[in-house]
Amino acid sequence: MIDRRQFVATGLAAAMLPAAARAFELDSKFMPQEVAISRKYAPGQLLILPRAHFLYYITEPGRARRYGVGVGKAGLEFTGTATIDVKKKWPTWRPTQEMIEREPQTYGRFKDNDYVQPGGPGNPLGARALYLFQNGRDTYFRIHGTTAPRSIGRSVSNGCIRMINDHVIDLYERVPVGTVVTVL
Repeated sequence: MIDRRQFVATGLAAAMLPAAARAFELDSKFMPQEVAISRKYAPGQLLILPRAHFLYYITEPGRARRYGVGVGKAGLEFTGTATIDVKKKWPTWRPTQEMIEREPQTYGRFKDNDYVQPGGPGNPLGARALYLFQNGRDTYFRIHGTTAPRSIGRSVSNGCIRMINDHVIDLYERVPVGTVVTVL
């Protein structure tokens, strides 16, 4: 459940987005919805199916809350099992060195400095971020909000799992640190 402070902050963030972003209408299949799922997944875990562009939060045996997501481009996607070891509201962001080298025209402003973009409506990680770790080590992959809502249902990111900001806020409130995430 979203509290008043989150509702107001999300509304203000949406109002600050460019008109083109506000005009976007998400395909209904990518809206959060309750669905049936295999009973082999444990309640409380997250399952991500990148090819289908869905993230499932298992709510009870055989049931899940499904969200549409954007995922990594071919060759940049994360697969395997991880845990959410850190959760942040309005996280800061800096591209990885590999991202800067791969796309200097996009990330050139980060080259040869230690600049970190502050959290806020213009930050690529959006309203919330869930940090994926394996064996206590940061994978540098995240489940996070986005400033590019049109990327939901597509494979266009540098590997992270993108969600609509309202959807990642909802998920953020549901999952605790330690949640198991499986990406197939």
